[in-house]
Amino acid sequence: MKHSTVYLDYAAATPLDPVVAAVMQPYQTDLFYNPSALYLASQQIAQDIADARARIAEHLGAKPVEIIFTAGGTEANNLAISGVMSQFPQANMVTSSIEHDSVLLPSRQYQTAEVNVKPDGRIDLDDLEAKINDKTVLVSIMYANNEIGTIQPIRNVAKIIEKIRAQRREAKNMLPLYFHTDACQAANYLDLHVHRLGVDLMTLNSGKIYGPKQSGVLYKSSKVMLRPLILGGGQENGLRSGTENVAGIVGFAKALDLAQAKREQETIQQRELSKNLMSGIEKNMPDALINGSREYRLPNNVHVTFKGQDNERLLMALDELGIQCAAGSACSASKEEASHVLMALGLTETEARGSLRFTLGKHTKNDDIEYLVKNLQKILA
Repeated sequence: MKHSTVYLDYAAATPLDPVVAAVMQPYQTDLFYNPSALYLASQQIAQDIADARARIAEHLGAKPVEIIFTAGGTEANNLAISGVMSQFPQANMVTSSIEHDSVLLPSRQYQTAEVNVKPDGRIDLDDLEAKINDKTVLVSIMYANNEIGTIQPIRNVAKIIEKIRAQRREAKNMLPLYFHTDACQAANYLDLHVHRLGVDLMTLNSGKIYGPKQSGVLYKSSKVMLRPLILGGGQENGLRSGTENVAGIVGFAKALDLAQAKREQETIQQRELSKNLMSGIEKNMPDALINGSREYRLPNNVHVTFKGQDNERLLMALDELGIQCAAGSACSASKEEASHVLMALGLTETEARGSLRFTLGKHTKNDDIEYLVKNLQKILA
């Protein structure tokens, strides 16, 4: 008998929470007005956006004016990077070698140094400090990795940046040094308070937290000057023109409310399940290697290399049994190259091509984990 679908790709997409869908619904039918129009019904919509902005700001410990709505995490990352770097043609930036493509590709349009990571996927802080020079204006280090789930020491990065800023003030170097973090994978499980983290720019993505897709946020500290990527009617304080996606904005705010309210309970639940999955794999598949840090990792991420296997073949075999997982980042899954994240950890191309990512979510049950382990064993045998 075929098991019902076991979905283990929550890092790629989460189902829309019914509570979020209910909050969004009116804005797709009766409350369809353009928030920039002058009649009262439109002004009410504009007020609803302002309320959503204020709630999101509160979760981040930020001011409402520091929240910019975008069409997802990719746009927010591009706005953070090009919005800063395009103003400083002689300057450079520093990022890590395991960032999402929506950080790596825009950063490669500018002079960029990429920081090495240790075999557990945590960045080398000494290498980071060495790569920041007198002309660096932006450092972009992700909060938690989308492929291997490794959580970066963001607070320690912020301390290094603070130290360099102090040295610059003494040397009368007036060039700003901003710190951006891509936190798209973090919002279900980690603290997002921007001042505790020490970040100036932060990217969030609604589609990863049981909210609507194509809805994102860039937090921008009021001390950061940004150049817009999209010009037009001047919405979002002139930083992101285009009629607001009101349903997406309201949905995002609700999804973030729920994610942050439940993050401790979700962490406990996912950690227990992923622990069961890791021990099931290690006990029954001795050749398998779990990638990323054991200590500093998202509670829902299990990333495994199966030596001598081809991940596409494994994916198809699992899919036929109703198990959906990933070979890497969903955004780059259709590309032929081996994962740049795994190569940065020191895996060979062959090992990288034999790796699978299992990401659990709030609908994952222990039965699903048992079903996966049992069938993985069969396929590998």
